[in-house]
Amino acid sequence: MSSDPRSTSTNGAPAASDEHSLTVSPSGPIVLHDHHLIEQMAGFNREKVPERQPHAKGGGAFGRFEVTHDVSAYTRADMFQPGRTTEMLARFSTVAGELGSPDTWRDPRGFALRFYTDEGNYDMVGNNTPVFFVRDPMKFQAFIRSQKRRADNNLRDHDMQWDFWTLSPESAHQVTWLMGDRGIPRSWRHMNGYSSHAYQWVNASGERFWVKYHFHTDQGIEFFTQDEGDQMTSMDTDYHVRDLWEHIAAGDPPSWTLYMQVMPYEDAKTYRFNAFDLTKVWPHGDYPLIEVGRMTLDRNPSNYFTQIEEAAFSPSNLVPGIGVSPDKMLLGRMFSYADAHRARLGVNYTEVPVNRPHVPVRSYLKDGAGRHENPGDPVYAPNSYGGPYADGGALDAERGWESDGEMVRAAYVPHEQDDDFVQAGTLVRDVMDDAARARLVENIVGHLLNGVSRPVLERAFAYWRSVDDALGRAVEEGVHAKADELDPKAAHQANEARSTAQRKA
Repeated sequence: MSSDPRSTSTNGAPAASDEHSLTVSPSGPIVLHDHHLIEQMAGFNREKVPERQPHAKGGGAFGRFEVTHDVSAYTRADMFQPGRTTEMLARFSTVAGELGSPDTWRDPRGFALRFYTDEGNYDMVGNNTPVFFVRDPMKFQAFIRSQKRRADNNLRDHDMQWDFWTLSPESAHQVTWLMGDRGIPRSWRHMNGYSSHAYQWVNASGERFWVKYHFHTDQGIEFFTQDEGDQMTSMDTDYHVRDLWEHIAAGDPPSWTLYMQVMPYEDAKTYRFNAFDLTKVWPHGDYPLIEVGRMTLDRNPSNYFTQIEEAAFSPSNLVPGIGVSPDKMLLGRMFSYADAHRARLGVNYTEVPVNRPHVPVRSYLKDGAGRHENPGDPVYAPNSYGGPYADGGALDAERGWESDGEMVRAAYVPHEQDDDFVQAGTLVRDVMDDAARARLVENIVGHLLNGVSRPVLERAFAYWRSVDDALGRAVEEGVHAKADELDPKAAHQANEARSTAQRKA
């Protein structure tokens, strides 16, 4: 930073004043040629970019990923070779809330990672849950809209949410996660991260494997109860952003251990359910976790806007040794994420410093708004003038799999264990203990009592009975028992308003 204390205009010349406009006499009119004033006003009007559609509220930090175990038998990706350390960026976020929304609402958390590898940027866009609400990208936009705000009154609406969920039974596994303890992490440091999607790894011999990523927090899993989350929302809407920043600033960097599930390529063809269904997990008994390395976040951003708000993660950012799978949602996201960045930040969003790879970029893309560097001649390919050339399919061959059949619009072909409620029921019965199940019921009941209409409520009871009969009965009994109760945490005026509405009904 320059030692010169004087402020300047955007052209670098000294600013005439940061307090007073140029006027005709001290009390006279402002003149149009006060360019410094015009810069301040015009810049202010344009200083925000559109917020992300989902994942608008978030924060993040820089750090490193260190390989601790040899997985070179599964991938030739340079960043996963023994002894490698790779610079990285992480961004955590809520999904449904807007830019200024509270950090401790009940919501999935985004877990987006960028690795600045020696072979280009590699991005992983995941969540703090190993599954997702839908399995087909056709439904993604509708799902997000159902979690946002109504068109008429601009309010978020639980009836709209449950209407979508109960008409989309594939959502049951993720909704069970959401309504359970991990729906409100105590902090980003105390939650796991998952790729959720299956990816393809290719080793140096060309052998292919299907993999899933599991980042386990080294701080341990901790969560807020609904009451604790509500209290924190009223005390500090930016609690998770603040928590991460302050721990890194205090020299207490959080870390996560990366484990992989590896499925042999041929197994997916005959596995007992569709291995690429985003609403399902691979049981650890079939594909146990393999330790890979450790992610540590130890450097806060120096400018939130340019390093976090303008960070543009996309699953299409792949490197040699890593490819995609037939997961329909993943294939849809290969387009949608990069296109969202083009719409929000401009066609040349990759020129923003935080999005630039740490290796040279030799592309024939040119011009457009926000372009700072253009390739020199030749500006086309193929050419005979020494321009860069493609590497004979170094990546494309690794992104493939065998597939044939007619073009159809249909769900995955059913498998033996493809029921949408099976894994959600297993989560409730075999993973949760009695206390966790009790909190799950309480969370669901509280959510359903918040404006859900009777027809949707009846479908919700059936939805939860399909997950687990005892759970469904407990939810229904809890809703009926509390239907006429007033919220003791609400203001007196709110209780009076609710009483009046109930009397009118």
